[in-house]
Amino acid sequence: MNSERPSNFASVWADLRGVSFSQGFLDVGGVKTRYMQSGDDSKPLVLALHGVGGHAEAYSRNLGPHGEHFWFVAIDMLGHGWTDKPPIDYQVKDYADHVIGVLKALGRKSAMITGESLGGWVATYLAVHHADVVDKLVLNTAGGWTAHPEVMTRLKMLSTEAATDPSWNRIKARLEFLMCDKATVSDDLIETRRAIYAQPGFAETMNRIMCLQDMETRRPNMITETQYRSIQTPTLVVWTSHDPTATPEEGKQIADMIPAAQYVVMNECGHWPQFEDADEFNRLHIAFLKGSASS
Repeated sequence: MNSERPSNFASVWADLRGVSFSQGFLDVGGVKTRYMQSGDDSKPLVLALHGVGGHAEAYSRNLGPHGEHFWFVAIDMLGHGWTDKPPIDYQVKDYADHVIGVLKALGRKSAMITGESLGGWVATYLAVHHADVVDKLVLNTAGGWTAHPEVMTRLKMLSTEAATDPSWNRIKARLEFLMCDKATVSDDLIETRRAIYAQPGFAETMNRIMCLQDMETRRPNMITETQYRSIQTPTLVVWTSHDPTATPEEGKQIADMIPAAQYVVMNECGHWPQFEDADEFNRLHIAFLKGSASS
């Protein structure tokens, strides 16, 4: 029997080994909404929002460390994961309204909100239009500022192909888009997403989710310079050396517009730094949320 461990072996369950966590569903205005949580509700709430086409497992490597300090809740956003998928064109306000409903369902008026990619875009929208619900803001390779047609076309193609034909290789290609080190995409992560994309009707939902990759729809949803400059919430902007959607310079533009925002670049990471280099992300993220310096 070969006992040698595969070089890319990883598992969501291994990430959660020894972690006190639970998952379940919230009723958010009639929308069945899946969540994963660690810590307990006596602690400050941190609400984590994943990227487009993603799901709560994007934060599987963050639940344990954050649960020691916070009530850490990661959700499947509207139309994503195992959350309900109403037949709408998914625009940023729709996601934001759902997040406000999640807070209400959790019994909170506000939270520290951390968002990756689309999740960061939604978190920014909330900080601009509903500042009272955002105690602190983390923008992790966040969307909303840039609109690169070549990136939008590639993301839409990979996502549509994976949802239309949720085969192993299609899902693998979609996940590899996120990573600097492609070996980070383990068999377990592929199967986690493949099961989601194989849900009946998911291909149609993906077409609706991808509306923000069409320039005509994207433009009115984008965050303006004036809106960024209006944000008064304490903010951390996290970017990476190998983000496939925008350069570190573009990430710094966001940080420079937000008054007193902190900015950090994580090296050798792609679009999921919270997953690719969880130890470093957890260190700087927890330090910011607890109020100390991120460096």
